[in-house]
Amino acid sequence: MRYKPHDYQKYAINFIKEHPIAAILLDMGMGKTSIVLAALNDLIFDSFEVSKVLIIAPLRVAKHTWSTEIQKWDQLKGLRYSIVVGTAAERRRALMVDADIYIINRENIPWLIEKSGLPFDYDMVVIDELSSFKNWQAKRFRALMKVRPKVKRIVGLTGTPSSNGLMDLFAEYKILDMGERLGRFISQYRLDYFVPDQMNGPIVYSYRLRPGADRRIYNRISDITISMKGTDHLKMPELVNSEYMVYMDEDERRKYEQMKHDLVVSLPGGEVTAANAASLSGKLTQMANGAVYSDAGGIENIHDRKLDALEDMIEAANGKSLLVAYWYKHDLIRISRRLDVLGVRYEKLDTDKSICDWNAGRLEVGLIHPASAGHGLNLQSGGSTLVWFGMIWSLELYQQTIARLWRQGQESGTVVVQHILTAGTVDERIMKALSEKDATQARLIDAVKAEVTADGGN
Repeated sequence: MRYKPHDYQKYAINFIKEHPIAAILLDMGMGKTSIVLAALNDLIFDSFEVSKVLIIAPLRVAKHTWSTEIQKWDQLKGLRYSIVVGTAAERRRALMVDADIYIINRENIPWLIEKSGLPFDYDMVVIDELSSFKNWQAKRFRALMKVRPKVKRIVGLTGTPSSNGLMDLFAEYKILDMGERLGRFISQYRLDYFVPDQMNGPIVYSYRLRPGADRRIYNRISDITISMKGTDHLKMPELVNSEYMVYMDEDERRKYEQMKHDLVVSLPGGEVTAANAASLSGKLTQMANGAVYSDAGGIENIHDRKLDALEDMIEAANGKSLLVAYWYKHDLIRISRRLDVLGVRYEKLDTDKSICDWNAGRLEVGLIHPASAGHGLNLQSGGSTLVWFGMIWSLELYQQTIARLWRQGQESGTVVVQHILTAGTVDERIMKALSEKDATQARLIDAVKAEVTADGGN
């Protein structure tokens, strides 16, 4: 198949070729992989500016997505690639292969740089999901910073650059420009752009932006950054969000409120306690979903309200496939048991076969965990309705999971995202927090949005 890029893709390809340091903030489903490969193809074979490229990606994306895209397009058939995953011995063999592009999962970056014993002689690095380098204390970040001065060109790709606020940008841009724009030290970045928010004596739990700081940050990074929204450039299906509220009875509510106020509740199988605020949030989220882990490790059932709601949704779908997102293992167990009783065809989407079954329409329900399937999976062929059985705090995983269905290639004119929420619980707080984080991220993307001309030029 011949690759015929859209105008916005031509613009992004040219931007990568013209900028040795580039941050490409693309909405999910806009073809970022093909954009980068087209730019690499030109840099390697036309201008001869690049000879050896390292692509860093989530594991599943490293194993499948990049190689599939290379094989898909006629113009890219000349690109030689090697997938560096598996055991240490398998990774070493893959690194010894003569190739133009080496594709490695992000967890193995410390091994590659510090333990592989091979020279880091890549003249270009591509980070697929730049947001996975937002922690400046992480091993992968520190390892890559050691060799960053050796790299002539670097590209960072993500659709969610600031899922937890603009503090995330410090590490992401330092890995790109070595601190030129937002500073070399997190302490100085905080001092320049933030003030302490929630505190307990000298301990600062959170920061808030100084007045006008967001605009100053955007101005600092604008010369190496372009952003594009799918809705501006693609014929995207309509996205409909809805909330399906369920209600606990008095006894179920009493248990929830006791946990909330006392950080401990006695249940038939034993006590459930929370050691701190973070633990309490997790326990309350579990209870809102209908079950909670006891201190002894057992599963204590609280209610079946969400299971009943899911059953109603399956019945209303009348054979139409539903993608159901869960977070806790006990949610998966309880959902699976209910589906078994209903005689519904379902699978957990965590293997190539299960994903194939979903996309082929052989499943009524596909069960998906956001952390393992948030990036790189194309599931739009199997359905157009996503049900959140339990809510999650991570905006990045939340948006990436929705983008498995709401993307280019979705044949349905409408994608529906149903949130099953338990009234009067932490579920409602999480929905609000996701909305507020999305507003912060949307301001960043709008601030550096690329103005794409008709011919794809600057």
